[in-house]
Amino acid sequence: MTHPATLLEMQARYGERYRWLLLLAVMVGTMASIMSSTIINVAIPDMSHQFVLGQERAQWATSGFMAATTVAMLCTPWLLGAYGYRRTYVAAMLLLLAGGVGGGLANSFDLVLLARVVEGLAAGVVQPIPAIIIMRAFAAHERGRAGGIFGMGVVLAPALGPSIGGLLVDWLGWRSIFFMVVPFCLASIWLAFRYVPTTAPGGAAPDRRAHRLDWQGLLLATVGTLALLKGMVELHGALGAQAGGLLLLAAASFTAFVLWQSHQARRGDMPLMHPDLFTARAFAMGSLVAFIYGIAMFGSTYLLPLYIQMAQQFSASHVGTIMLPAGLVLAVTIPLAGRLSDHWPIRVLICIGLALLALSFALMLTLGPDLARATLLALLVAWVVVGRIGLGFILPSLNNGAMTGLEPRLISQASSAINFLRMLGGAVGVSLCGIVLEWRIAVHGDALTRPETSPARVVAFDETFVMLAAVCALAMLAAWQMRGTPRAAVPQKEN
Repeated sequence: MTHPATLLEMQARYGERYRWLLLLAVMVGTMASIMSSTIINVAIPDMSHQFVLGQERAQWATSGFMAATTVAMLCTPWLLGAYGYRRTYVAAMLLLLAGGVGGGLANSFDLVLLARVVEGLAAGVVQPIPAIIIMRAFAAHERGRAGGIFGMGVVLAPALGPSIGGLLVDWLGWRSIFFMVVPFCLASIWLAFRYVPTTAPGGAAPDRRAHRLDWQGLLLATVGTLALLKGMVELHGALGAQAGGLLLLAAASFTAFVLWQSHQARRGDMPLMHPDLFTARAFAMGSLVAFIYGIAMFGSTYLLPLYIQMAQQFSASHVGTIMLPAGLVLAVTIPLAGRLSDHWPIRVLICIGLALLALSFALMLTLGPDLARATLLALLVAWVVVGRIGLGFILPSLNNGAMTGLEPRLISQASSAINFLRMLGGAVGVSLCGIVLEWRIAVHGDALTRPETSPARVVAFDETFVMLAAVCALAMLAAWQMRGTPRAAVPQKEN
């Protein structure tokens, strides 16, 4: 029996439940991409020892992935319009599969970095797609619930990933964590051929001739992103002039990108990030929140495994023990917060989440050297849980709150834009945490190359957590400006 392919055929075959089946299909692929983005952090200490890496070089295993993801997100609207949902999604999953296998077989750190970039490109294409589907396929009063259910499924991957990954690193070595994405990729490809339509957003047929990729804008965004990340890494090295030059290049590239996008829109072409998006107050403020929140979320995701292993001297498997309860709590919190977001003001939920996230960072300062190991472990779990509850309030609310009320023609671009800014903030956050951590450790007279911890090292980590708490407080100021977010009066029943 031939499986349906177009949007209309899928809707006729599966009826009202089809939108949930479609969401399930893209959720599995997104789980694989998010797992690949975070699980590497468990393996960084072992990888650093094998390849004799300093902190500056080792962090590129995370930063390289995030840089590739950030830039690739801008291409998603063009890929969906030119090739349709199914081809775009399946190609991204095959790319993620290749990156996972390649990273697991790599015999040099350069090949590991190449595999991480390949995985990042795939993740960047996939991650904006669920938000597009939620905004197009679900009525306004259902979006919070859909986002909550989607979020619950997606966070199970990074919740279980560090736990399983920590055990695999201890038992089989760091290479094994790359292969964890393989079953998810294979399952997502099967689901794509069953439930993901071949059509483009809105149900139209894909048309490569009608969709031209803004190569100039993509080049400017790529140069800006890479120059920004490299410049931040050089900030704590001996090459101050080179760091300044790279940061100036980043500023010039992003300025040129904004000007070019405005030029493209004025002459009727389709820019990567349409300026009309930022005329909506909720989206403009939501984008700022996404950027700052990305710094805190991804910075802490990078910092916590290092803190647990290098400052508190727990093993890689202990990282999973500590992170698993928090991930499960997050999985429960997200659908509850999603339902609340259908009724409560979005800015209230986001501010509650940011406040809890900031509190969790501040509470890390209570973990002094005089605590018993069992007490220390219990408090680590508790403080991480507080932060993950905060994330649960933010995740289903931010995209929906920022994108509600936008014109349908802007939905695909809005999802890519807000994810781009969140990931750009995340890439900055990873580099920023690395910079601040090494700076404060040097100030206190320690070094991460020493195998044993010290009170000075713990203080340096504490100061880095304080920086992240301050970033969350800054994001709250922007989140509170998302007032007056309109609810769409007419549900958009299309994919």
